[in-house]
Amino acid sequence: MDDKQHWEKVYQTKQPDNVSWFQKHATRSLEIIRSVGATPDSSIIDVGGGASTLVDDLLADGFRNLSVLDFSVSALEVARTRLGAKGDPVHWIVGDIREVSLPAQSFDIWHDRAVFHFLTDPKDRAAYVSQVMKAVKPGGHVIVATFAPDGPEQCSGLPVARYAPGELHGQFGPSLELLAHASEEHVTPWGAVQHFVYCH
Repeated sequence: MDDKQHWEKVYQTKQPDNVSWFQKHATRSLEIIRSVGATPDSSIIDVGGGASTLVDDLLADGFRNLSVLDFSVSALEVARTRLGAKGDPVHWIVGDIREVSLPAQSFDIWHDRAVFHFLTDPKDRAAYVSQVMKAVKPGGHVIVATFAPDGPEQCSGLPVARYAPGELHGQFGPSLELLAHASEEHVTPWGAVQHFVYCH
């Protein structure tokens, strides 16, 4: 089973609120996005956003230039169905972040909670970073969250890489400045605690 088939199966066989990464509200992500002085016209992409409710809260905050990218058509359909007509302004993108074609220097804010840590092959991480460097505007903001060093070693049956803030920032090289980092104790729908690190 390839990566795309894996994630399609996940979202075809599980309820959106019965996966370990479910958040009723992406509170920490919202706090960081709000802190950078974004305006309603700021262009924001949520990489691996799928069924996430982040887009709901960004729309409610008045943001109107939003893109959500995911491997899984089924995951995106969860969000589109949930939002109904409110989601019409959103640019929904089906694709693999390692190879999808994104417009150059088009995003003010790049957000990713829990995609990067699935990239255990250095070539895949390099492809991801290349996409960031191409698609984010000069002076833009990159927000990436992964499992912390004491986080799970696997997620959804797949191996993951775990990072301390300096290690995560190091993956992106000197072209980006680490402005802030934060930790999060994420509680899964069944009560387990997972430690995340957020780098901005």
